[in-house]
Amino acid sequence: MTTQQRLALLNDEPVDSAGTDLLGAGRAARQLAGLLVDSRSSTPFTLAVDAGWGMGKSSLMRLVDAELATAPEVHTVWYNAWTSTGADALEGLIKSVLMRFDRRLLRRALHRVSEQRALLRALRALATVAAGPLGAAGLVDELWSSLSVNSQARNEMRDAIRDLAQEWAGNAAYSPRRMLVVFIDDLDRCSEETVLAVCEAVKVYLDVPGLAFVIGCDRSVLGPSGLLRDLSPAGSAFMEKIFQTSYRIPVADGQGVQEYIKWCARTVGIEELLDEPLVDLLAERSARNPRRIKRLVNGFVLEATLNPMWADHPPEAVLRTLLIQYFYADFYRMMTSPPGADEGDVIADFCTYRRVRTLLRTAEPVPEAERPRVEAFLERRDVPRSLTDPAATLERLEHELPTVFPRMAADAAFNSLLDGLLGLPRSEKLVRRLREGAPALVAVERREEPEIFGGVVPGARTGLRRRSRARFPGFDPQAPLVGRTILWVDDRPENNTSLAAWFRREGATVEIAVDSGAADAAIAARMPSLIISDIARGTDDRAGFTHVAALRREGRYTGPVVFFAGRVTPARQDTARDLGALGVAADADELIRLISGAFAGPSAPPVRPYAARPR
Repeated sequence: MTTQQRLALLNDEPVDSAGTDLLGAGRAARQLAGLLVDSRSSTPFTLAVDAGWGMGKSSLMRLVDAELATAPEVHTVWYNAWTSTGADALEGLIKSVLMRFDRRLLRRALHRVSEQRALLRALRALATVAAGPLGAAGLVDELWSSLSVNSQARNEMRDAIRDLAQEWAGNAAYSPRRMLVVFIDDLDRCSEETVLAVCEAVKVYLDVPGLAFVIGCDRSVLGPSGLLRDLSPAGSAFMEKIFQTSYRIPVADGQGVQEYIKWCARTVGIEELLDEPLVDLLAERSARNPRRIKRLVNGFVLEATLNPMWADHPPEAVLRTLLIQYFYADFYRMMTSPPGADEGDVIADFCTYRRVRTLLRTAEPVPEAERPRVEAFLERRDVPRSLTDPAATLERLEHELPTVFPRMAADAAFNSLLDGLLGLPRSEKLVRRLREGAPALVAVERREEPEIFGGVVPGARTGLRRRSRARFPGFDPQAPLVGRTILWVDDRPENNTSLAAWFRREGATVEIAVDSGAADAAIAARMPSLIISDIARGTDDRAGFTHVAALRREGRYTGPVVFFAGRVTPARQDTARDLGALGVAADADELIRLISGAFAGPSAPPVRPYAARPR
């Protein structure tokens, strides 16, 4: 990379002071803290800080904690539910709360129940914990082992905890003098068992005056259609009682997010690379999500620092390429397809289409000077060159082009991004290197959230994506491909090596054929469960279609077929449908989705999602 500037990475720590609050959460934190203090007499209650992944739940809660630090007789404690598993969360949360009580209260409680042997051991353990960690582990283990089989001891423990909490809070005429605010973070990242254990601790054991709970979570994840989808009606009703109210964090306003992006860029050392259009693009395409913005900025720093392919290119080229990869993955996959994977240069085709589209959409006839260019482009796509009906001509042309082209042509941010990249020095060399399989870009992953999206590896026709084994609708992620035979027909099988290896690891047998003749021989020797076929081979841009049509017509293969090609067009989709195929896929995700349809049904267990690994 032709720059001497020093770059740095951003951390992902939540904001914990007003001085680092860049998105205006401080005002909401002050108001929430005031509400908590003023609602002391209404305790116990639970407030959910509700937002999606990366939208600032932890930061807001930290700011609320900082505001409460100045409130008289208000104490706080933090518990990260993600650090516990299952029933351990019940014990961990209760112990975290009891650790905040005075040692003298624990001793007095111990005297009150000295004749109750099981509870005596519990209070001795808690007193030991309050005094110091030494010797606590064995006593706590004994306590919780007995509680797991002794419902009477569990009830006694619940009553003792309530007595301790009420005595600590100094309840007078139902108005607690002291208040303990318990912050529970990352509940939506936990297992169902952990979520239920935390909720049991909150509602059954710690539901006493003087205690308030602030829980950071995405409420939609904890709903019946999310993590807790298998709950019984009684369990769902119990969950509804946990949260008395919720505060949904709003999406930051445009100006605030733009300032945040500029701060991130300034911190890592790339501020001069971000012009206003790029800042706007980052703000809108990241859904104004602070964590996504940070990850993309860090991805640029890693890419610019570690990937040797950028040695001859300006840093702006790195940034624009990464933005196309991140926000326009379908187009990026096509522009990085290796030579021969599909016809033509997608960037040149798109730029020509964009100009032809503009000409055909105007009310005026196509200028004479432009007619040769337009007619040549139409001829290459087998579109009649008659321009007497521009609207019909454009419709026919778009039927033969990648399905994303019309949307990309109407996207001003994308066009600005692409034109800026093409206008940089040595851009042609850069695009050529990407198509030829240059070193893979540093992947920029998104936890989706779980919708994830990630980096597409340049030089990989399959469009491999690095992501978790997310559940696809309609099939079990635990069901393998054991016993399946896949015939993969492609004149460039090296482009599919990683994905074919994954199918084999999942238990399938994958046979490779480089042309129609080899495929026919494989079918004659062993009938496959599925055929994956390319479309264009050499100079024949319909070879795959022609071969499958012959198989169908002659009755040699009537099973499921998926076409796997660099570009998906409406015309190709129509042809695949006419051949009874499952569809046309251009990346691994779509290929797996289509194959799941082939193997759906009780007698045919479906396949698991593909999780590509970095190459």
